[in-house]
Amino acid sequence: MPAPRPASPGAPETSTLHPLDGVELRSRIAEILDAHLRTQREILAVVGEPVLDLVDAVADLLSGGKRLRAAFLYWGYRAFGGQDSTALVRAAGAMELFQAAALLHDDVMDHSDLRRGRPTAHRAFAARHAQAQWSGSSTEFGLAAATLAGDMCLNWSDELFAGSGLPAEQLHRARPVFDTMRTQLMGGQYLDVLTSAQEWDDLPYSERLDQCMRVIRYKSAKYSIEHPVLLGASAIGAPPEALGSLSDFGLALGEAFQLRDDILGVFGDPESTGKPAGDDIREGKRTVLVATALHHGTTAQARVVTRGLGDATLDADGIAEVRESLQASGAVQHVEEMIERGRGRAARALDEIEGITPEGHRALGALIEISTSRAL
Repeated sequence: MPAPRPASPGAPETSTLHPLDGVELRSRIAEILDAHLRTQREILAVVGEPVLDLVDAVADLLSGGKRLRAAFLYWGYRAFGGQDSTALVRAAGAMELFQAAALLHDDVMDHSDLRRGRPTAHRAFAARHAQAQWSGSSTEFGLAAATLAGDMCLNWSDELFAGSGLPAEQLHRARPVFDTMRTQLMGGQYLDVLTSAQEWDDLPYSERLDQCMRVIRYKSAKYSIEHPVLLGASAIGAPPEALGSLSDFGLALGEAFQLRDDILGVFGDPESTGKPAGDDIREGKRTVLVATALHHGTTAQARVVTRGLGDATLDADGIAEVRESLQASGAVQHVEEMIERGRGRAARALDEIEGITPEGHRALGALIEISTSRAL
């Protein structure tokens, strides 16, 4: 059980505590987000009661999640001597709103049905439209509403970060990273859509792999780990040489994090992932896992994977057959080895960071394991 939090601005001694629960970060982030959404409800109430449905959709999405992005910003700041404060937690909470925007938009683009065990926002809005028998397309209504909710989250993320209460000079130092994060994520999302639409049957394995890794890097790895940890470190004034090693740490770990997510997207327990088993296969996601199976697998194994990829009607038996081919081809083992190499690169980069506090080193080291756990 974590030690009691002392009076402002501190948090408990964290030298031997969990980097999330040891500083009560999950509960404190929840409080910050709840308060922010209450403010937004007041602002939107004058527009009209129905508009509050958008806030409800965001609140529903924010009620879950591991708070990893918030943790990386928090510990990037603490790792260079920054002190715990409500302002720091507010800045960290902005990462959760930023992720919510990305998830809302991703679910629209991927036509996903479930997120964290519940209907995705666009499906919920579409169902509401159909039940009310409003005019027009229920599907289009759902897509529009979810997209607008995502846009609101982007705006709210900026508001929460800029209004966090961190000193102005700290926000000024971190702002370029924040702006880069927003722009590169949008570029990464478009890159994902673009590469999914382009022909890749005739591409050599090396080009397929390069495409997959570039999408991983700009759609997930950077905004999930590299940019949040750099935001915290930049704000507190970490030296440039430390920021370089911290960037290496964040990118290597971010790529490993997404590779783990790709495996869970096919083999994960729906109770843990909140999505149907094998949903990434039905959605036709071109991942390193798939590219490797097509290259290293037998003709029969590759045929099974190709046939199942993008088949929205694939049943449990079909998913099981694809899983078997992915395993037998050696693709799963190959990706597991990539994850381990990424973890190793992250750990080595962490050891090279100059000026990091022992507490910060321990916390970021623990986050390596948390971010790439097989049960994530």
